[in-house]
Amino acid sequence: MGFVDTAVSEMLANYLEENPKQAKLIVDKVILAATARHAARKAREMVQRKSVLTGTGLPGKLADCANSDPAACEIFLVEGDSAGGTAKQGRDRNFQAILPLRGKILNVEKAMEYRIYENEEIRNMFTALGVTRGTAEDDRALNLEKLRYHKVIIMCDADVDGSHITTLIMTFFFRYMKELVENGYIYIATPPLYLVKKGTNQRYCWNEDQRDSAIREIGGEGKENTVNIQRYKGLGEMNAEQLWSTTLNPEHRTLRQVTIDSAGEADRVFSMLMGDEVPPRRDFIEKNAKYAKIDA
Repeated sequence: MGFVDTAVSEMLANYLEENPKQAKLIVDKVILAATARHAARKAREMVQRKSVLTGTGLPGKLADCANSDPAACEIFLVEGDSAGGTAKQGRDRNFQAILPLRGKILNVEKAMEYRIYENEEIRNMFTALGVTRGTAEDDRALNLEKLRYHKVIIMCDADVDGSHITTLIMTFFFRYMKELVENGYIYIATPPLYLVKKGTNQRYCWNEDQRDSAIREIGGEGKENTVNIQRYKGLGEMNAEQLWSTTLNPEHRTLRQVTIDSAGEADRVFSMLMGDEVPPRRDFIEKNAKYAKIDA
């Protein structure tokens, strides 16, 4: 090691002296990286000190639940204040908490770390969940000792924008709260796309095949045009009772648990879909365009 250090040090010193422009670029990058690390550390500390500075430290938009047992509690990360208001009315206040998120959160794959902790929606998620950065073994690891919910459920509209928001939230969890995914705490809600109704007879449907089958069964042979079909463009179009019966009620809802089968492959996919490199993403879109459907 000593011989290698000496040889590299001598040659590097000579190179930098002979190439001052490249040397300045390297030094500027080192300074920028150090500044970003310092800013990120300060931003993380501010997020974690929020509870000390502001009493409970819980976000103002959070409608918390009455139960204090994390294993029995769940929190819904809801797209938009409108849907959040409906979810607050329809939930079971004993064990279900609601945190509305405004618009699309920051794409953490492209942002400097300190910018991520400065984002209001991301700060709200950190403080609502009660997690902190740093353990005895690793000062960057996620500390789950004070995690307040063992079910973190992403609930977005069943359209393209909703899918994009879900992907942005999932990118944040994978990059900065991977321990939640690894422990099986992250879920995705599946609100219905259609309500097929005739008189008092009604059925919720999650895809076109279910919708067509319901139309035939409820309408009867040759009377499909007498059936009323409602297409839910967003969660805000449901009333509290509908949202409870289809998406919130544990007895009838369908949740998709998020897991990581291969960390390496997951890392590659997130980098490809959400990162700065355009060619891999364009290649993915071209190969999978045939599977795309128009949102009717």
